[in-house]
Formats: sequence, C-alpha cells, structure tokens
Amino acid sequence: MVLRSIDAGEVSIQYLDSENDAPAIVFLHATGFLPWLWQPIAREFSDTYRVIAPYFCDYREADPHKGGLSWASLAMDLVGFCKALDIQNPYLVGHSMGGAVIAIAAGALGLKVQKTVLIEPIFLPQEIYSMDMTVDQHPLASKSIRRRNAWADAEEAKAYLKSKKLFRVWDDEMLDLYVRYGMVPSQNGGLELTCHPQREAALFMGSRGYDPWPVLSKVASPVLVLEGEHTENKGFIDQQKAAAMFPSGEYRLIEGAGHLIPMERPRETVRVIREFFER
Repeated sequence: MVLRSIDAGEVSIQYLDSENDAPAIVFLHATGFLPWLWQPIAREFSDTYRVIAPYFCDYREADPHKGGLSWASLAMDLVGFCKALDIQNPYLVGHSMGGAVIAIAAGALGLKVQKTVLIEPIFLPQEIYSMDMTVDQHPLASKSIRRRNAWADAEEAKAYLKSKKLFRVWDDEMLDLYVRYGMVPSQNGGLELTCHPQREAALFMGSRGYDPWPVLSKVASPVLVLEGEHTENKGFIDQQKAAAMFPSGEYRLIEGAGHLIPMERPRETVRVIREFFER
C-alpha cells in the first residue's frame, strides 16, 4: 500500500491506498493507533477491493484539557475525505474510535455505505455525554495521557510492549508493525510514540463531543458489531444494545479476544469481515 495525502476541506489527511480499480473498503483505526496496523488484514482484500486507510491522529490541533477533538469533527472529516477521493458507497470497517466515527458519519451526516463492520466501537454510556469531565475523570483519557513515551531503541520498546497485558497477545506481525510505524525518533534520542499521549488523550476527550446513540437507528446499511469476549469495556459499553439499535444490525462475540480484536486475531478478523461483506 502507498502512503498518500489529500486535502479534504480545511485539513490534509494522510492515508494508505492499494490504488487498484475496485470497490472500496475504508478501514478506520482505533484511538492512538495507526493505519499501518490494517496491513495484515488489508492485503487479504486487495485482490478484489481498493483498500484505503486514513490516519486520524495529529492532523488537527487539539488540547485534551479543552475538550479535545470532537468525534463529530472526525466524522465530518471522514465524509470530506471520501468526497475528496470520490469514494462512493464504500464498505467500511472501524475499530474502537473508528467504529464510533463511522456510525456518526453514516447516521448523522448521511454518508452512503454498502456494509459496515464496527469492531468494539466506543459508544459510551449515554449519561457521560452530558457530564462535565476533566482528563483525570475520563475513563480512557486518564490512562492514555500517562502512557510511557520513551524507549532507547526498537528492541527495548518491543520488550516493554510484550511485558504489558494489552500487547502480550498481539499477533507477531502486528507488534512488529506497531514498533516500526507507531514509534518515531525522539529529539532526545531513542523512540517515542507517533501519536503522542497528549494527542491520544485529546481524541479520547473528544469522544464526549457527540452522543452517537440517537443516530444509530438512522444508519441504513447492514451493520455487524464485533465484541471481544474478554474486552475490558464489557459492562461499560453495551455492544449488544448498539447492534440492536441499527435497523439492519447484527452482533457477534469473538471468543478469546479482548478489545484489540484486529491486532490479536487478524486472520479471524479477515474471515468475519469477508463473510459479512460477501454474504
């Protein structure tokens, strides 16, 4: 896949593109992650689809302590991105933040879609959207802003990641891609995160900027919602309720997986997406 950038309204958005003439699948990543992590999944579709994966991290300035970057803005940029590339009626796959942004784009902004797979979308409990909340009080931003952001080299970074529960069960290729593309040389030497913890926290704070629950019923396309059996969001985010609110919604539990289904189970993710899109 080739890295490109395009002006979409007032912003410039980087994206990966398989650049073939076929129906489009747009993959939208999770908060703090990056489009390169879709590669092990995307290559399995590139023979029959044009695969496109935009990067939504640092393309807009945002302060986590001033509300962050609203996911409604991300949804508008997704619509503008598709328009700029003349992508019509795409298939969409969104993970975590990406799933919520897709739902807002389709439900509130009328983005026309063939079919949609939402992997662990972040639909917060509805009362949170009306609450005043600091970064320290936000259940996700409070963790991300304290994330470690300095390693001597790639070897140390990979060893650190493997020591953490979140990354321990990742597919090996996914972990290598994260170290390769998810980290950049720092000014002080060594490596730091490509998506800085401040920016990740700003994205998480922006999750409160728009309540997606009222627009789920307006998403016209068939939607498949995937939830990991061992996700840390269980009991906090009701994915079965979300799936039931889509007019053509389905729910599926991925046994043995956590919140990061694509990184943990890329081959199963491919199979589930393909079965749903080609049904």
